[in-house]
Amino acid sequence: MRSNKLDIQKIVQHRLKKGQFFEEASDKTQIYLHHTAGNGNAEGVARYWNSNDSRIATAFVVGENGTIVQCFSSKHWAWHLGIDSQDFATRGLPYKNLNKLSVGIEVCNWGMLKEKNGKYFNYVGGEINPSYVTTLETPYKGYKHWYKYTDAQIEATRQLVVYLCETYGIPKAYRKEIWSLDNEAFRGTKGIYTHNSVRKDKADIYPCPRMIKMLQSL
Repeated sequence: MRSNKLDIQKIVQHRLKKGQFFEEASDKTQIYLHHTAGNGNAEGVARYWNSNDSRIATAFVVGENGTIVQCFSSKHWAWHLGIDSQDFATRGLPYKNLNKLSVGIEVCNWGMLKEKNGKYFNYVGGEINPSYVTTLETPYKGYKHWYKYTDAQIEATRQLVVYLCETYGIPKAYRKEIWSLDNEAFRGTKGIYTHNSVRKDKADIYPCPRMIKMLQSL
């Protein structure tokens, strides 16, 4: 039987330096699921964020092996959505700093894959073992083949999402609209979203059936 509880003692702390995020506590109404478009090393993601001054980061990163790395308190925030007032204006909605009002989770994953002569390649040309390929019945944003979210990642993400929802009073209900631009996201409506909910040009996370099943089970 799986545990519904997140063991916070097992979260790896790789805190970002001062100035790499905003140490400003705020009420959280949303959770955004991203993937990194990179390898499976969650601590490597945190090290990269610490190496620049862009203040682009998420509070948590989930490694391929299921390790959860925390970069800063979920009460604080950093830029992770890449949206501005114009994105709201085109929808006739008032601007809200959703970066500040949300908790971001990055899942380490290469994202979309290309098939060539029966082999699979990520966007930097690396060959991917077929056992790490998820093939969707219907292509998503032009791609049918994607790097697999591991079982350990999905379970770690589930436990983390449940913990955050219960901590901040965020509803766990699944909505199929989260895989494309979603006005409820822009309105700041409480809930769980993906980067696709606010960015047409993004494809993270992708609608992996196993990930959807997990979200529906919350």
